[in-house]
Amino acid sequence: MADVVELCADLIRFDTTNRGNNDARPERPAAEYVAAFLDGLGIPSRILEAAPGRASVIARVPGTDPSLPALLVQGHLDVVPADAADWSVHPFAGEVRDGCLWGRGATDMKDFVAMVLAALAGGVRPRRELVLAFVADEEDRGEWGAHWLVAHHPSLFEGCVAAISESGGYTYHVPAADGRDVHLYPVGTAERGTAHLKLTARGRAGHGSRPNDENAVTRLVGALHRISSHRWPVSLTPAVRAFLERTGSALGVPVDLADVDAAVAALGPAGSLVLPTVRNSTTPTMLDAGYKVNVIPSTASAQVDVRVLPGTEESLFSALDELLGEGVTREFVAHQPPVQAPVDSPWFSAMASALKAEDPEAVVVPYCLGGGTDAKAFAQLGIANYGFAPLWLPKGFPYRAMAHGVDERVPVEGLHFGTRVLSRFLASV
Repeated sequence: MADVVELCADLIRFDTTNRGNNDARPERPAAEYVAAFLDGLGIPSRILEAAPGRASVIARVPGTDPSLPALLVQGHLDVVPADAADWSVHPFAGEVRDGCLWGRGATDMKDFVAMVLAALAGGVRPRRELVLAFVADEEDRGEWGAHWLVAHHPSLFEGCVAAISESGGYTYHVPAADGRDVHLYPVGTAERGTAHLKLTARGRAGHGSRPNDENAVTRLVGALHRISSHRWPVSLTPAVRAFLERTGSALGVPVDLADVDAAVAALGPAGSLVLPTVRNSTTPTMLDAGYKVNVIPSTASAQVDVRVLPGTEESLFSALDELLGEGVTREFVAHQPPVQAPVDSPWFSAMASALKAEDPEAVVVPYCLGGGTDAKAFAQLGIANYGFAPLWLPKGFPYRAMAHGVDERVPVEGLHFGTRVLSRFLASV
């Protein structure tokens, strides 16, 4: 049987750093490794390149019941940059130390790829056909990976009605009202949408020493102040509502949905999981204006990171347009609408059952991701996407600091646990 830790270490050793805008080390070597491993299991695969070296692996695994619709199992092969000078171990060494496997991608998300491969190598027989997609470019815009595959090769995912991938199914230790250590396992059932906006303010150019009530810089600053100081209203999506109610019940904490902010605070550390997803957010991040200190420019621009909850896009952009003010317009730099899957579904129930079989104390709850994943690409095909990459994490392990962080690592036992959970899930769902 293939060892999941060795598989993950091998994948980490492929430097697939993605700096964005197609400035990336090619995923091709990692894709070839995965394809060769699948071929060794008798699972034929295809490697497709959206650009030279930007490779994704696609394969189909037959199920024992051909009447069932297919499940997509998707993960990405690229990783964000890592500066070796900041790390305790080299980020691409794939070294085991202190009970953990260290390296860039250990939790985001070469661990999941390794666990899926190990489950297949362990002889799991899925009930339904699996479509495996290990893709390029998730850490940028997906245009060389999932979004390209969906646009140019949608037939590869024919028959898929649901998908599992990153950002869910991990142990989150939280204290109950009576002092118990509750093993919370959040499973992603929704994601906020991503809308990166460019704002452009236009005005009258002139000398910096003269009054100018059409100053583009002033107009832009005013718009950004209004946007950043705006308090967006609470919007309870099904995932967030279910998280609050079920987590409160598990912790023995009363939850009053008439005051969501107080309810989130009452959940203590568990509230941090849901805090970014009770409201939309609009965060200015980039500025560009002027070319000389004594010249008022005719234009000034900024970029704003907008995250939007399911069902709120129309109202958010309507309010945002009012906040812009005179002389300021907006355009999309990137736009991926929010996605959500049913909270109460056979898929979610099967995930919960698989987790509870390996951890009888598991409390499995839905939640909404504050950021985004390749789920946004596959949702365009009508696929219901779930964040389910199971891991056992010991109490105090700083999991949420791992992805994109320095000294990224994953507990060895967590990988073995996740492989067992995935094997149970794939065999039963």
